[in-house]
Amino acid sequence: MTEEIMNGINGQVFAVWFLIGAALVFWMQAGFAMVEAGFSRAKNAGNILMKNLMDFCIGCCMFILIGFGLLLGEDMLGFIGKPGFDIFTAYQDFDWSNFIFNLVFCATTATIVSGAMAERTKFLSYCVYSGIISGLIYPIEAHWIWGGGWLAEMGFHDFAGSCAIHMVGGVAALVGAKMVGARIGKFEKNGAGSVTKVNAFPGHNIVIGALGVFILWLGWYGFNGAACTTPEQLASVFVTTTIAPSVATVVCMIFTWIKYGKPDVSMCLNASLAGLVAITAPCDVTDAFGAIIIGAVAGLLVVFGVWFLDFVLHIDDPVGAVAVHMINGVWGTIATGLFATTSAPGNDEVAGLFYGGGAHLLGVQALGVVTVAAWTAITMLIVFGLIKAIFGLRVSEEEELEGLDSTEHGLASAYSGFSIVDMSNAGMLENENTSLGKEAFENTSLNNSNYENASEAEKNASVPVVNAAAEMVNAGVISDSGINKVVIITKLSRYDKIKKALNNLGVTGITVTQVSGCGIQKGAGEKYRGVEMDVTLLPKIKLEVVVSKIPVDNVIEVAKRTLYTGKIGDGKIFVYPVSRVVKIRTGEENFDALQDVE
Repeated sequence: MTEEIMNGINGQVFAVWFLIGAALVFWMQAGFAMVEAGFSRAKNAGNILMKNLMDFCIGCCMFILIGFGLLLGEDMLGFIGKPGFDIFTAYQDFDWSNFIFNLVFCATTATIVSGAMAERTKFLSYCVYSGIISGLIYPIEAHWIWGGGWLAEMGFHDFAGSCAIHMVGGVAALVGAKMVGARIGKFEKNGAGSVTKVNAFPGHNIVIGALGVFILWLGWYGFNGAACTTPEQLASVFVTTTIAPSVATVVCMIFTWIKYGKPDVSMCLNASLAGLVAITAPCDVTDAFGAIIIGAVAGLLVVFGVWFLDFVLHIDDPVGAVAVHMINGVWGTIATGLFATTSAPGNDEVAGLFYGGGAHLLGVQALGVVTVAAWTAITMLIVFGLIKAIFGLRVSEEEELEGLDSTEHGLASAYSGFSIVDMSNAGMLENENTSLGKEAFENTSLNNSNYENASEAEKNASVPVVNAAAEMVNAGVISDSGINKVVIITKLSRYDKIKKALNNLGVTGITVTQVSGCGIQKGAGEKYRGVEMDVTLLPKIKLEVVVSKIPVDNVIEVAKRTLYTGKIGDGKIFVYPVSRVVKIRTGEENFDALQDVE
């Protein structure tokens, strides 16, 4: 009688823990949002937060309509569950706990893709993708593994989702990132189209990124432990879930320290997540030694994965989602077939190759990886292909450069009240025009059909020039020193083009400041929480360059041709006289002081 009472109490306790675990997994959405926002640029932070929010909310709607039935409905030929509407027709007998538990896992799968496609994907297109993966793609393959489908019948083991969730999300991220293309400026190509250089776009807030990793790590105790049914099993899962990411992070730190000369902060944060992903499938059937090996390999794989995408595949993944989730999801699933041991509490049947279980489990795990990856890759190619054809996947070049917060959501900045300087790939290069002076202007490509067809009045109205230097010289106020300072204020989205145009003219040194401003049109009349803002401060850039050898008129003409679109806000150009320049390092003055910065 006492034993029956204790069993009943334990059952109730673990039923409550099951729901607490689901809440912890839901909290992981905040972690994903922080990691993705912190690892991306400030101008897209609001867009990333919105996508993570909608992943869960859209996923919930789709899970109610069809996803839950496809996942846990009555098995149909081992492939899908039978869709149903018990949540509406038989609510009193509905499996509420399983619904909410599997819903939060479904949302995790969807949100993995957000980071890989960040900073250049249309919000509408992303919402459509999120609904499809939550309603169809994830529930069907998860049924194979957890809903009594064909993989479950074969003995496939994925306790918490290295394969069903992380690898699936990672494969979808790989397909999506490839189809949407790289961010502008990520890869530099030669005339033949071959990539010659990979540029880094550092995340704007590594502190927020680190907070996200800690939130995810906390949530992972629910992710891996919620389905445990005994205190011993739960404690063992907590141990392996702690060891693997810890070892992965240490290994990554040592490796990046040796390879790059300094321990890489962002890569180590990725490594913590990689270790967690890898231990997710075998967390209930492995021991401490297995967790150490799994974590150590994960710490190396994440570095390899980031390098492989950048330098071999040339696929732009801003947050390392593919390296963390796909590659280590595969590794964790395969590692189950190697390191599963019956010494783990609650495991009397599953044994891997290295623990006397033979190669059978390893073969089943490999089969599961191949089939689930193929299902995901094929369906996501179709889904993204259809979305691209119907809605388009990618925002315009100008929208991307200006930032998705502003262009997709009417949000001037996610950091209103803060000054955020957010420009990447700002280097200037020496080229054939660097020392040519007047000849450089003739060698510079200035093709802009809009500018060529515009009248002088239109040109002057769109990109007005205030040449204070010429006015002061003509009035006899100052003598012409031959040195002028050109200040250009224009849209943030025009930065890359004007920088390249000036560089091609022979300019190799500029000062760039991100500013905000509005003219008489008072911005774009955006609304905040439904209330129209009288003045919207729009993001701008101010470029300053001091020239002597290069004629100032050439700089003005190149800037006007580059910036002109005929629309309000193309920019303004100011020219000021410079009476004296001193280079502090050498003591050189005037013309000589400028020769290594023009």
